[in-house]
Amino acid sequence: MSEKPENNSHDEDHHAHQVTAGRRLTNYFLTGLVIAAPVGLTIYITWSIIQFVDNFVKPLIPPQYNPDTYLPVNIPGFGLVIAAFAIVMLGFLTANLVGRTLVQFGESILHKMPFVSVLYRGLKQIFETVVSQSHSNFKQVGLIEYPRKGLWALVFISTDAKGEVAEKVAGEGITSVFLPTTPNPTSGFLLFLPKEEVHILDMSVEDGAKLVISAGLVAPEYQKKTAELAEKSGAAKKSKR
Repeated sequence: MSEKPENNSHDEDHHAHQVTAGRRLTNYFLTGLVIAAPVGLTIYITWSIIQFVDNFVKPLIPPQYNPDTYLPVNIPGFGLVIAAFAIVMLGFLTANLVGRTLVQFGESILHKMPFVSVLYRGLKQIFETVVSQSHSNFKQVGLIEYPRKGLWALVFISTDAKGEVAEKVAGEGITSVFLPTTPNPTSGFLLFLPKEEVHILDMSVEDGAKLVISAGLVAPEYQKKTAELAEKSGAAKKSKR
């Protein structure tokens, strides 16, 4: 009669050990997935871009200049290098008077085509905006009350409103913000509102993007940053003394 409790306790310990081992294996798997998935996806996307550019550019290269014609193996990325070199040379040639004249002549022909002109103007404006303003876009993250009072949404601060928008919107200090959607932060809404309605956050744009992509599961360590700032300020005060 006295052996039954001992057997029950032994079974319970064995079951608890199995549960603990299962949890450890699950944690190990999730940890490995967090490390392997971004690396694997990055390699896959990079390799796909290289192959796409190679498949488009290599057929345009004369056979005598294409190493794939006389080497036993294909050289991945050769088309990408040629494409980058061609783009650099195009920018170099269009920087002088002759190149600008040729570009203007080509644009005048495109502007006369009904559908092509609209497509070309739109694409050119997009690329000019991205290239010329990429260094100043989205340097801050903020919170606004959206879509109603009491609900808060994370936004990326863009630039001050200009032109007709700044003139027609009532109030002073109108700024433009980008309201991203989850889990794709590249899509969203462009909003114009007074600066005093935007609560600037200390987190970086990268941390804000992680917060949006993860649907709030990955949050920056704000308390840790606050403690580090407090330690730095305290050390600075001691050094002054």
